[in-house]
Amino acid sequence: MLSKTTGKRLLLLKNPWSHLRWKGNYSEMDQRHWTPALRQALSYDPQSAQQFDNGVFWIDYESLVRFFDVFYMSWNPQVFSHTFAHHQTWLAGLGPIRDMYNIGENPQYRLEVRGPTVVWVLLSRHITEIEDFRNNKEYITVAVYRTDGRRVFYPNEPEPYMEGGRINSPHYLCKLTLKRPALHLHLVIAHYEKLNTIHYTLGVPYLPTQHSVTGEWRGVTAGGCTNHPHTYPNNPVYQLRLPAAASLTLQLKGPRVYQMGVDITCVEANPESPGYFRRQSSGSYRSGFVVLALENVPRGTYNIVPSTYMPGQEGPFILSLLAAEPAQLARIK
Repeated sequence: MLSKTTGKRLLLLKNPWSHLRWKGNYSEMDQRHWTPALRQALSYDPQSAQQFDNGVFWIDYESLVRFFDVFYMSWNPQVFSHTFAHHQTWLAGLGPIRDMYNIGENPQYRLEVRGPTVVWVLLSRHITEIEDFRNNKEYITVAVYRTDGRRVFYPNEPEPYMEGGRINSPHYLCKLTLKRPALHLHLVIAHYEKLNTIHYTLGVPYLPTQHSVTGEWRGVTAGGCTNHPHTYPNNPVYQLRLPAAASLTLQLKGPRVYQMGVDITCVEANPESPGYFRRQSSGSYRSGFVVLALENVPRGTYNIVPSTYMPGQEGPFILSLLAAEPAQLARIK
């Protein structure tokens, strides 16, 4: 928060333990910086705050970067439609104290990625005691390797694809931007002088493949729905290629004055595959926006047709595809 009164950058923080507050600049004990204008602007009374320690305090940005080692920002987990989390305990006696030469006994995970996509890997060490938080001596990280599923025994054979520094922060986060269509990664939980049992969570939220194309119904291409068999084939057609079975969602946006829908027809797929269908529709035509969600769509080729309810209804539209697997979407007509 930037105070217009002083031009200072002030942040309102809370100690997660709900007590023990900052005692420096802009704390409730500070009698120099809390001017009447600033107290009024922030609706804050330092004298009242002194009566009860709830762990909430103001601090200026300059003090924050000087006295704090790590700055965390919360994220909204709903941003990621796909998330995997694994809770585990790494016993103190398992593996060497230092893993400089041997990581074969470290916790390891195989991650199969079908890209291109973006994957976040979050390692969180469980802290339940305030003393552990104050004097955290466990230095952890995640090392990422490219392997074909083989366990990794030596820290540098093969060379890590990505390896962060070992830190005593409760959280280590790394971002993997993957452009290859398929990749096998190996995640290794690493440490420096592990003396105690470590309880941790390894979380892997990722974004699905997403395509968005713009088009329009114009002239003869404004063919209307299937109730008009002579003009419906004139609608724009998009072809979807799925290299592997996947759940997918189609979204169609357009002018709210029109009722619209979307159809998907199988061009080529194994009829005996689970989830096989010949044709699926978004159902009732809706104003401005419609969704078609499908589970376990078989590998194959599909044609997608967006349409308005009546022929001759002209206007722009946006067709969006979200799929958990790589997919190709292109207009063919």
